[in-house]
Amino acid sequence: MLFKIFLFFIIGYVNVEVEGFFIERFINRCVSSKIFIWGLKRKSDTRLMCNMGISDFKSVRKIAKETRCKIKISYKKGLPFLINRYKKRKIFGIFLLTIVLCIIVMSKFVWNIEVKGLEKISDESIISTLKECGLNTGVLKNSVDIDKVIERVRLERDDIAWIGINIDGTNAIVEVVEASPKPEILDKNEYCNIVSDKTGIITKINVTNGMANVSVGDIVEPGTILANRLDGRLIYWC
Repeated sequence: MLFKIFLFFIIGYVNVEVEGFFIERFINRCVSSKIFIWGLKRKSDTRLMCNMGISDFKSVRKIAKETRCKIKISYKKGLPFLINRYKKRKIFGIFLLTIVLCIIVMSKFVWNIEVKGLEKISDESIISTLKECGLNTGVLKNSVDIDKVIERVRLERDDIAWIGINIDGTNAIVEVVEASPKPEILDKNEYCNIVSDKTGIITKINVTNGMANVSVGDIVEPGTILANRLDGRLIYWC
């Protein structure tokens, strides 16, 4: 978010006052239209101050009209307006060059990590593991060995079946496929209970090792324990 605000400072932005009885509807429409607004300050129940890009102001005027709100520019800020104010001063040229260099330098770093494909695992857990493996916000993009990071994450976590990392601009897009839980494997030599999985009538019992919990003619429901040992064979009619 800070990076976006910095970019809007470079291209210029406006502070506007919105007035009306449907300000919440106005904000929701802006969000749904992917219009970035920040610095929201509520002056009263019907008045709101906020910032937005110059290029978005035209679209916002239409939204204000549709939501029965009035909108006007309070003041303008950003580099283009500073240029008009100080274009005859030498110090401005130095300032502009510094800003350009800062943008170039900042574009060489990762400033945001977005994790996709998670259902049971939290984003914070994956981001924490990525940090331990060498991928974190603020790291130089050229210093990140994606293949090594992926390999280390796979070794660190058993709950991930697959992971892919793609660095796009200043964003690191991490796609994850969660591993399915391993089924419980029973030792065939270990004794266990025999449990009914359906409703039925016991017609015959043959327990070779253990003790039967039911008798011939008994009606059993799903989940009824039929015998206490594995080495038993029961026949029942459904």
